[in-house]
Amino acid sequence: MEKLTGKIAIVTGVSYAKGIGAATCLSLAKAGADVFFTHWSPFDEAEGRLERDFPNKLCEKIISFGVRSDHMQLDLSIEESPNTLLNAVQESLETANILVNNATYEVPTSFRTLTPETLDNHYKVNNRGTLMLAVEFAKRYEQQFSNKKDGRIINLVSKGPDPNNIAYIATKGMTIAATEPLSVALAPIGITVNSIDPGPTDTGWMNEEIKSNLALR
Repeated sequence: MEKLTGKIAIVTGVSYAKGIGAATCLSLAKAGADVFFTHWSPFDEAEGRLERDFPNKLCEKIISFGVRSDHMQLDLSIEESPNTLLNAVQESLETANILVNNATYEVPTSFRTLTPETLDNHYKVNNRGTLMLAVEFAKRYEQQFSNKKDGRIINLVSKGPDPNNIAYIATKGMTIAATEPLSVALAPIGITVNSIDPGPTDTGWMNEEIKSNLALR
């Protein structure tokens, strides 16, 4: 199980117990990786899903697997955030080998409600923040691990015809588009880049009707 012993992983957007980010952190820890994760409580509080003291509890759970862990609040829409995060990881755990871009901004938008401001808010996190974190991660990896070929960047993405999620799906589509050229660019320095669309995942938002409809597909 400890295939990742000695590796250091960053997971962004880890906000609540039933989320994909939390599950990813625990899976990495079980495989032997040290884990540094981020969260942003103002957004989670606005969405009505803030769990008090969740980051500390998750950190303790990760450490129970015999690995190291740390965490921080991070607003990925701020331009300085990628370097702020990587500096914190370096100070706490050293240079990371693995980056999971799970943080996202999502507010329902239809063609009637979409505004430039809403689109920009999605772009700042889902595209600029995610891509700049990936390239800054790659620069540090290249400097620290010049003779290794075990770097990983995983982007969580989404797609589909949902008419009430235009901004979210459009910006996630840009991340999908950026994955292929980034993978070619980073392969020579030993970093593999992939995008993963987990599909409909029950992180607390599904009701029984939705579950039944999905089960029929």
